[in-house]
Amino acid sequence: MKVIAIVGYKKTGKTTLVERLVSELAKTGKVGTIKHSQDEILPFGGDTDRHLASGASVTIGVTPTRSVMVLKTSDINSALKEMSMQGVDYVVVEGFKQSRLPKIAIGDVEAENIVARVDINATGEQLAAIAKAQPDEVTLPELIARVHRNPEIKKAGAIGTFTGIVREIAKNEITKALEFESYDVVAKERIAKIEADLKQAPGIVDVIIHHKTGRIEAGEDIVYIVVAAGHRQELFPILREAIERVKEEVPIWKKEMTVSGEYWVHDKE
Repeated sequence: MKVIAIVGYKKTGKTTLVERLVSELAKTGKVGTIKHSQDEILPFGGDTDRHLASGASVTIGVTPTRSVMVLKTSDINSALKEMSMQGVDYVVVEGFKQSRLPKIAIGDVEAENIVARVDINATGEQLAAIAKAQPDEVTLPELIARVHRNPEIKKAGAIGTFTGIVREIAKNEITKALEFESYDVVAKERIAKIEADLKQAPGIVDVIIHHKTGRIEAGEDIVYIVVAAGHRQELFPILREAIERVKEEVPIWKKEMTVSGEYWVHDKE
């Protein structure tokens, strides 16, 4: 899933560029959009708000022509997770200047992680080239959806997943974040080989492995493994073997950032 945000000052044409970009991306994949708005999408006091007030975290209004999902959370990360569950190939975000998302900036607006600056005359083709150049934003729901799309899934009776997260408290140490670096070309080759090897095991239909790099905060996800198998007895040993082989064979280095200092784990060991 590719994610790109378009940011700019008010009345500079953000929505116009979003329209051009979405129209172009829709030629090659499924597109979702997220709008940063100060206005309420649905009015307070109606049935939807009563549902949320009663304790619902999510409510969906279904009408004869469209459906509207309302989340009690209001952060961009929650919205992106929902998008990933819809199986989209691209997400175009309008606004959210303060996020860490890669951004196309209109004019001289200031924001974090600007990957390109354009004016209102930018074409859909130009914007799409920028969006497609961004790294994939990978989530567990997206990987599960990818396994479900495998034509061989009809042979599976189970899908199992493993998620590694940043442990905040270990013994007497508190970890703020981890930073992972990898030798990208070799890491991708090794992961692909592990996936291919494990797919040869009896009863295994599919194996997908994804390991994140960069800074990952305490409690956030590090690695995802998804395995589809004919039976659960075949599935669980492959999940375990997958993570053990990733740790042993893939060149990824970890720096721990704790309250008492920072260090590369292999240096400490």
